[in-house]
Amino acid sequence: MKKESWSWGGIPKASHQVVNLRWRTDTINFAGFTASCLPYGLGRSYGDVPINDEGILVRTTALDRVIAFDAETGVLHCEAGISLGDILRVVVPRGWFLPVTPGTQFVTLGGAIANDVHGKNHHCAGTFGCHVLGFELLRSSGEKLWCTPTEHADYFAATIAGLGLTGLILTAKIQLTKIAANKIDVNNQAFNGLDEGLDLFEQHEDTTYTVAWVDCLTRGAQLGRGIFSGGEFSQTESRKNLATKRLAVPLDFPSFSLNKYSVQAFNNLYFANGKRKSGRGVTDYEPFFYPLDKVHAWNRIYGRKGFYQYQCCIPFGEANEGREAIREMLNQISLSGNASFLAVLKVFGDKQSPGMLSFPEKGITLALDFPNWGDKTQRLFDRLDAIVREQNGKNYPAKDACMKAADFQQQYPQWQAFAKFIDPKFSSSFWRRVTQENA
Repeated sequence: MKKESWSWGGIPKASHQVVNLRWRTDTINFAGFTASCLPYGLGRSYGDVPINDEGILVRTTALDRVIAFDAETGVLHCEAGISLGDILRVVVPRGWFLPVTPGTQFVTLGGAIANDVHGKNHHCAGTFGCHVLGFELLRSSGEKLWCTPTEHADYFAATIAGLGLTGLILTAKIQLTKIAANKIDVNNQAFNGLDEGLDLFEQHEDTTYTVAWVDCLTRGAQLGRGIFSGGEFSQTESRKNLATKRLAVPLDFPSFSLNKYSVQAFNNLYFANGKRKSGRGVTDYEPFFYPLDKVHAWNRIYGRKGFYQYQCCIPFGEANEGREAIREMLNQISLSGNASFLAVLKVFGDKQSPGMLSFPEKGITLALDFPNWGDKTQRLFDRLDAIVREQNGKNYPAKDACMKAADFQQQYPQWQAFAKFIDPKFSSSFWRRVTQENA
C-alpha cells in the first residue's frame, strides 16, 4: 500500500511504500524491492532529503534501544532509530550530554549521522560526525560493515553526511560530553544591527554555545538587529531531568496567517522582550537547546502550502566580505517582504568533519524559514543563491528543497567520489534532483 508522506517543511509531498523495521536482526528482502529505498526516521529534514517519490521508505524508529552505556567514560552504543531526546533521558541524569545537538531533539541517531548535524558549539566541537566512534552499516547485499575512522574508513567518511544513501545504519557508538548539571548559565544580549551582533560572537569565541536570533525585516541602521545568546553548562551539580510542558498546533493555519505584517509584529515583540530580559541567568537545557520542541507540530503554523528553510554558510573572507554578504542577504529578504520569524545566525569554526559531504565550514551560517509563497519565494531564493555563489558559500542539503544541480555540484565537489559508495538499491528525490546535469 502506498502512503503519502512529506518532509517537515511539507514540500514536496510524495507517494511511498513504507517498510517498518522492528529489529536490527530483521531480514530485509532488498532483492525483492521493485523500487529504490531510503531510510526514514522522524522526518525532521525540511526538503526532499527524506523523500523518495514512488520509492520505498524503510522506517527505523522501532530500532530505539540502548545497547550499552559506560557511565564512567561516556561511550554510548544505541540502535540508530533512537531519538536524541530518548538518549538524553538516559544520559543526562548520569552526568552526560550529547557532544553536538541540532535545534530539535526529535531526530534519530541515524539521522544525526546521515545529515552530520551541527549545533551552537560548532566553533568548539565541530559536527556530530566528529564524535562518532563507529556504526554498523547494512548494505542491500546483506553485508554488514562495522565502520570506524580506521575500519572501513571509506564507508565511514561516506556515510557521515551521506544523506542515508550508503546503506542502513543499524547501530552507532558515540562519545558523549561530561556535564555537572542539566542547567545552562546563559547570557542574553540584544544588539541593534548586524555588525554589533557579529562582534558579540567574536567577543564570546571562548563560550561553548553561541547563537543569535535575527530580525530579518528591519532596514537601515537596524538591519540585522537581534538577540545573542551564549551559554555554558552550569557547574552547580543538579542532574534532575525535568519534564517539559508541551503545547500543540492542532490544525493547519490559514495560508494568510503568516504575512509581512504579522511577522513584523511578532519580531517587534520578540526583540522588545529579549531586550528587556538581556543579562545573565540560568535555564534548563531543553528551552536553551530546543525552544521549538515545546510546540508539537509547529510546522502546521505555515499551513497546507508548507514552508522552506534556507540555510547557507558564507566563508569569512577578507575585508569583512562574509559580513557584507550576510548584510546583503538580509537586505534582499527585507526588501522582498518575505516573512521569516525564525532567522538564526551562528558562527562555524574550522574543525574538519570526517564526512565527505559535510556542510559546515569556517564562516557565518544563516538559517531562515519562509512560507511557501510560490514564485515570489523562488525569486528571493534566486537572489540569495547568487550571493552564496559569489562568495563560494554552501547550502545545507538537510534543509534544502530547491537547490540547483549546478550549485550542489559546485559546492560539494566530492559528490562524484561519494557516488561510488551509494548502495545500488538506495536513492532519494534530493539526490536525483541535484545530480542531473541539466537541472
